[in-house]
Amino acid sequence: MSPRPSWGRWFGRPGRSLTRRLIWLASAWIIVALMLTGWMLTSQYQESALRRLGNELGLAIDDVVLATAAGPDGLSVAEIKDAPTLRGLSGKYWMVGEVDAGGGVRVLARSPSLAGESLFVARELPDRLSQARGDMITYNDRGILPDGSQPLRIGASLKSLPGREAPLVFMAGIDRAQINTDTRQFATFTWTALLILGIGLVIAVFLQVQIGLRPLFDLRNEIADVRKGRTARIAHAYPTEIQPLAEQVNRLLDHNQEVVERQRTHVGNLAHALKTPLSVMLAEAGADDGALADIVRRQSEVMKGQVDHHLRRARAAARAAHGLGERTPVAEVIDELAVMLERVFQSKDVEIDWRAPDELAFLGERQDLQEILGNLMENACKWSGRRVRVSAGANGLGQMIAVVEDDGPGLPADQREGVLKRGTRLDEDAPGSGLGLSIVDDLTRAYGGRLTLAASDLGGLKAVLELPAAEA
Repeated sequence: MSPRPSWGRWFGRPGRSLTRRLIWLASAWIIVALMLTGWMLTSQYQESALRRLGNELGLAIDDVVLATAAGPDGLSVAEIKDAPTLRGLSGKYWMVGEVDAGGGVRVLARSPSLAGESLFVARELPDRLSQARGDMITYNDRGILPDGSQPLRIGASLKSLPGREAPLVFMAGIDRAQINTDTRQFATFTWTALLILGIGLVIAVFLQVQIGLRPLFDLRNEIADVRKGRTARIAHAYPTEIQPLAEQVNRLLDHNQEVVERQRTHVGNLAHALKTPLSVMLAEAGADDGALADIVRRQSEVMKGQVDHHLRRARAAARAAHGLGERTPVAEVIDELAVMLERVFQSKDVEIDWRAPDELAFLGERQDLQEILGNLMENACKWSGRRVRVSAGANGLGQMIAVVEDDGPGLPADQREGVLKRGTRLDEDAPGSGLGLSIVDDLTRAYGGRLTLAASDLGGLKAVLELPAAEA
């Protein structure tokens, strides 16, 4: 079977690949969805934590408001029973002030925990408090410690007290360092969990696509097997979504086979229709020894040769174009031809030495391979002294190489190309070529192959044949 798709094929750029599109689209959606989820969860956790801290700030301000009184002697704040506000720099603070003429806040009272420091008052805070109409405003500050190790969440509210015309600014601050730490830990845990979930989902998508599209891969491989000559039809059953496609491919193969058979029939009928009148002409011309009869006889033989030549090409072209699934064992054909030719040339005591792997197969019809190798081997036996050598093998590029050599007189280099020209007649061929070489060349070209002639180390001619090979 063909190798499974590589990781690069799955996760490369989408291009025209259906599997890549499915994986990339699903992965992109998973990544976007998980990123939005992580951002929403982290933001919601932080908002919830700050909301809880705001509630605590509101309670602290209410305690300060209840403990504050305005009298003739000025402002007084009763002791608040809250231990953190009594301990210096504890992380929980309160402060009471009033808006001065310059638009700032003048501190009137502060918690012992401030140790003489003041909470940060933004320049626009008085205006914001006026617009809030008694509601609490919260904001962040780096804190009262110089190293910034105690960031604060500050709440401020504008309240009016009995016996005082101008409203007072009540402020409270709480260390938010623990909130920041908890938020970071939650974010780290959330993003880690979402990353693991994302990887798992991408793997699940990959497996789903691989398993879900496996029938398509199997169908592709089976079609490739048909094209390479391993099988003649698509035999496996597939899911209902793609079974019609498999059936249509089989119908196309059947149609191609029918076309081949019809072409063979037409070619055969044409051959009979032409050969019968030619045979009659040759027979009538042979009965007379005149000049006209000699001309008719010679021209009829030329016509008969041309008819045979072009009919072979037509048959080979039809079979090569529609020969999907055809597979011919090479060793069997060579063995049959060797046995037959040794008997035919028994008077010369010709010995044919051949070698070919049992698994080597020609991607085409048996009849064509027999005609190609038969002509080459017959030509070699005809012109050999006594020895003929045939070898065949695969070159690893989807082709097979067959070499036919003899120990005969050979063929001069300047004549080798001429004997392969199309339409070469028998009486114009150089010695040792024969009409079979042009036939072999035409059949080989019809299959997309090549025939070359060279000198053999046996002393005669070497014919090197390249043809498509069926995979093992």
